[in-house]
Amino acid sequence: MRKSGIKTLVSLLMALTLILGSCLSASAEEKTFTVGILQLIQHPALDQATQGFKDALTEKLGDKVVFEEGNASGDSNNCAQIASQLVSHQVDLIMANATPAMLACATATADIPVLATSITNYESAMEIELTPEGATGINVSGTSDLAPLDGQAAMIQELFPNAKTVGLIYCSAEPNSIFQIKTIEGYLKDMGYECRRYGFNDSNDLASVVQSSTECDVLYIPTDNTAAGNTEAIANIVLPAGVPVVVGEEGICSGCGVATLTISYYDIGYKTGEMAYDILVNGADIASMPIAYAPQFTKKYNAANAAALNITIPEGYLPIE
Repeated sequence: MRKSGIKTLVSLLMALTLILGSCLSASAEEKTFTVGILQLIQHPALDQATQGFKDALTEKLGDKVVFEEGNASGDSNNCAQIASQLVSHQVDLIMANATPAMLACATATADIPVLATSITNYESAMEIELTPEGATGINVSGTSDLAPLDGQAAMIQELFPNAKTVGLIYCSAEPNSIFQIKTIEGYLKDMGYECRRYGFNDSNDLASVVQSSTECDVLYIPTDNTAAGNTEAIANIVLPAGVPVVVGEEGICSGCGVATLTISYYDIGYKTGEMAYDILVNGADIASMPIAYAPQFTKKYNAANAAALNITIPEGYLPIE
């Protein structure tokens, strides 16, 4: 075959490849996707993450995406049941909101992509090691809600420099809470604070544990799902006792806290939705998709609780709306 003939053949093959690729992409975008959503419990932070996720996919796919949603009402057994239902319905992708939801979905399927959000630390939650690129290596990826714990410790020091004892309140059944408590405890001890841990098993013993913690000068609550679902009960104990609480995220702070260094849960949910689009339409491999983190953090305060405790918040903090 002459060179001109070879060149013509190569050109035709390249053109055919481009056409096929374009057709496949168009076909993916024309398909209607069913996306399952499993949320652990209803509270502002998780609600915002779910909304961000849905908004991102709806903006990109319009009526080409259908959501099948389930809320586990804080019950791990419900998580397992809903996860099994989503798998049996053969959804195209599952978004799991909070650690128990992610663990239930990861157990229910090794094939359907599972994107999680509102997870503080994937390694401690799943008892795995991430790849050097920051991926799980399996059918799970997503976004983290981890705010800088050294920054939260610095916030305690900034607001309460004369405090001697810091009570660390957390649910002992939540691996992410344990991770945060261990980490911030190290920072606080380096600053000279005495730290006392107050772990509760579930909402049934939360009140008695919080009551015991009011012996401390200041309290800290991480991004803990059980605490987030019981902020009113916590506030009813700590405010009359005159003990301020610094917390890991805005939703808890709006209920029982004084100040927080917080992320936007809507933003990480939206990022999770963008990751979902990349998997569904562009064929991205979830096993090699790195865990994504919040791009920015904001100092916020609860004006009503600060006033009730006669605490003056310095400049640089935004009031929670």
